[in-house]
Amino acid sequence: MEHSEARPTPDPVREWNARLLAAVAGLLLFEILSGLAIFLLPFSVPGQFIVLVHTAAGLAFILPYAWYQARHLCVWQDYPWTHVKVLGYFAFASTAACSLSGLLLTFQTVFGNRMEYFWDMVHLVTTFAILAAALPHVLLVLVRRQASDAATVLRAAQRRFLSVSLGIASVLLALPILAAIGYRPSAFYNEFPADYSWKFGPDKPFAPSLVKTASGGAYDPRSLAESRGCGTSGCHEEIYAEWLPSAHRYASMDPGFQKIQRLMADNNGPESTRYCAGCHDPIALFSGNKNLYNEDLTSYGADEGVSCTVCHSIVRTDVQGNANYTIDQPSYYAFQLSSNSIGKWTSDFLIRAYPAQHVRSFTRDLYKTPEYCAACHKQFIDEQINRVGWVQLQNQYDNWRKSRWHSESDPSKTITCRECHMRLMPSSGDPASGDVQDGYRHQEDGHHRSHRFIAANQFIPAVLKLPGHHAQLRFTEEWLRGETVVPEIADRWSMGPAVPIQILSPAEVTPGSTVTVKVVVTNNKVGHDFPTGPLDIIQSWVDLRVTGPKGEEVYRSGHLDDKHFIQPGSFIFKAEGIDRYGNLIDRHNLWEMVGARFRRSLFPGFSDTASYEFPCPGLSVGPDSDAARIPAASAQTFEFDAPASSIPLTLRVEAVLRYRKIDQFLLNVLFGETSGVTAAVTDVSEAQADIRVQPPPSISRSP
Repeated sequence: MEHSEARPTPDPVREWNARLLAAVAGLLLFEILSGLAIFLLPFSVPGQFIVLVHTAAGLAFILPYAWYQARHLCVWQDYPWTHVKVLGYFAFASTAACSLSGLLLTFQTVFGNRMEYFWDMVHLVTTFAILAAALPHVLLVLVRRQASDAATVLRAAQRRFLSVSLGIASVLLALPILAAIGYRPSAFYNEFPADYSWKFGPDKPFAPSLVKTASGGAYDPRSLAESRGCGTSGCHEEIYAEWLPSAHRYASMDPGFQKIQRLMADNNGPESTRYCAGCHDPIALFSGNKNLYNEDLTSYGADEGVSCTVCHSIVRTDVQGNANYTIDQPSYYAFQLSSNSIGKWTSDFLIRAYPAQHVRSFTRDLYKTPEYCAACHKQFIDEQINRVGWVQLQNQYDNWRKSRWHSESDPSKTITCRECHMRLMPSSGDPASGDVQDGYRHQEDGHHRSHRFIAANQFIPAVLKLPGHHAQLRFTEEWLRGETVVPEIADRWSMGPAVPIQILSPAEVTPGSTVTVKVVVTNNKVGHDFPTGPLDIIQSWVDLRVTGPKGEEVYRSGHLDDKHFIQPGSFIFKAEGIDRYGNLIDRHNLWEMVGARFRRSLFPGFSDTASYEFPCPGLSVGPDSDAARIPAASAQTFEFDAPASSIPLTLRVEAVLRYRKIDQFLLNVLFGETSGVTAAVTDVSEAQADIRVQPPPSISRSP
């Protein structure tokens, strides 16, 4: 009978003296301690460097550990099954799972745009599992009693193991601390200029805007700018591309705004422009550049308008309007403002690998509410501006709140601002996709909220030729016409025009009679007044055209002349403000406005009617007919001339509701009459009707 050769008993002294064991144990101890520090300690510069060293050490740990663990299993596989061996296998499984999940997370943060929550939890849970298994496994072996003649040598080997492994862990722990001490972050200069004008008092540095900073002081413009970093980090590229041609982005770049701001500064003092800047030019406002001694009233980053950081750093809002919000300067990651590629890469990696602070700084439930929008989308002027008293201007928030689109008793019937203006868009893995707190979404829905903020400005994106402006204009035209489909609210938001029109006209008329035509305009799908915004410059009007059987024009109201002015007397939605002397506010000079002499807009669900009267033309049935000629009932001498066999004839009535963002008079004031600048016109909705012209019985008809 053959006997297999017995495996030699492992030498404990040799095993404890193995350098590989000490190196692996030191790396593992550092990974556990640094991982717990990342999880438990608050966001800080040392914490960020711990993340970097933790990641590097984790990658360095995997191969030595795999080699050591394979050898360790082979050496001790014949050792009897005890609680120590069971703990060892459990520690091995936990460490392997932790290493593999860490490797996957590193891959996701380096080559992707976010860590997956599942693998992040696996990495964390297995860290605690390693503590629960590896620590007692080692301690039980260390405290085991040995024969007296071998104890001295073994204890010496164990002490060497402990000193080397603890030394490795200590050195690694010292690295991020030393790096943090030596790191010199970009210093923010959060101070008002020495010559800052405190016209409205030291407690109101940004008045007459109602905006506030959490610190009460100024903010360095760099801390609120650099939106391109959101798009070049590999994270929010789609959202950044949507924002580029949006109204939020060009809020301060708008050439009309720039010229009106200059006019306001010249007439009312540069400090008064702070009134506009809270919503239009916040970066320049917070940095103290809306100042008496700053000729251009701007600052670094002001061309970003309402930047990503500005919008996502608002911590409180008030529905009073006039930019009544509070903004808090965010905490920046290490190297986030670095101008070199290595620093930028490191910062992007840190944001993805250590995202809690980024999410905490830029994500709030507040952003999902209409009250968040109300801070800017509600406007008034008061004595600080016009030196007379309070006047309500645009007010989208209260329009919506009092409309059928808002239900206090049944929130399921409510449609809010973001459902319409930030509709869901398919997302290619953007970290902002998925939201369990949104009633229309779930965590893996693969969509994000559009940051185009599509509304009604089809003028500025084209004028500035912003990146992606062609798509922006197309989406805006579709939106104005009501052609946009929003699936999540389709059950409450009807198909068809947003503001449809209907022609009410007689079925037939006789030559020479007075024809009455009415056009009914209904605000069907708009969540607030139509039109809305600065109604002293916005225009929407009805263009009515009546033609005869050969296309000859019988009547016209609302046409644009060759200088782009609307025909006088047209039915138009707009407002005409006046100053204290009764003069028309026609340069958007709101600082002089005290009231309005005319205002027409449509509340949600309401209608308005345009009425027209014109004489039906006379009728001539041809030279061979014995029909009499019926003259028109006015000085108009147009007559139909057609064979008798074609009687009765038809009048074609066509009505178009048109819209443009800026009236031509203001454009001429701002840019000059010879500039050629004009605003695009969108046909919001159309309607047609036919009216038969029935001759009196006395007119004979040829067979």
